[in-house]
Amino acid sequence: MATEAPLPLSEQFQAYANTAVNSSTTPPAFRTPPKVPDVLTTIYSFPTMEPLRFIHYPANHLHLPLRRDILHRAVVFEGDATRQGTASTKWRNDVHGSGKKIRPQKGTGRARLGDKKSPMLRGGGVAFGPHPRDFSTKLPKKMYDLAWRTALSYRYRRGELILVEDGVDIEMNEPRWIKQIMERNHWGNADGRSLIVTQGVRENLFQAIAGAGEDGRAKTEDDVDVKDLLELGRIIIERSALDGILRDHSSDLNRTVPTAIYS
Repeated sequence: MATEAPLPLSEQFQAYANTAVNSSTTPPAFRTPPKVPDVLTTIYSFPTMEPLRFIHYPANHLHLPLRRDILHRAVVFEGDATRQGTASTKWRNDVHGSGKKIRPQKGTGRARLGDKKSPMLRGGGVAFGPHPRDFSTKLPKKMYDLAWRTALSYRYRRGELILVEDGVDIEMNEPRWIKQIMERNHWGNADGRSLIVTQGVRENLFQAIAGAGEDGRAKTEDDVDVKDLLELGRIIIERSALDGILRDHSSDLNRTVPTAIYS
């Protein structure tokens, strides 16, 4: 019977050897990612709300699609981190008292009981009660950063993200001043309340809005979380505060995209 003669190994794997040599000598390359389109926002003057100028932000910062699942996970993550977990009860071994048996096991006609620290007796231990524990959960940083920008994008598309110039403050720390501003701009209780976000503490503004809590809240950039961005009717935020939030929550954005090399 005639059979085919096998090819030499050098000829069989010549192509693979050339590819391996080329791939080992060629350095890895990176291509620039495609340009992300921009979205246009208006910067206003507080409290007159006079338009000052326009500014552009990348669409992957303020124009992301709504992801309810990511927002839900971020809110749950923040809520779990704020739980103290300090509830504590005493088991029968922790209660002070004697371990002597209360009455004989048999002969009295009553139920069997051990010592007076039994969970069935008043003043005894608590069965399966709470003990100090850590309720915090984990969430990938990139997913958490995406939730921040998703919440801001949701507000931007609905027209509920109002960007104002830095230095937001009022002349006096009386609640009636901030109430007049809220009422004139339709930011108050009748319109869903508002959240004012500043880069730093503004004494007059924070004291005034503390006395007008039914109309909104004021927080610094460091005190805001994802739940705050979704809770009230709108967000009035300083430009520097928004830039700081976007800068601190952009770890999921790839600056360079690796590309394959073909010889």
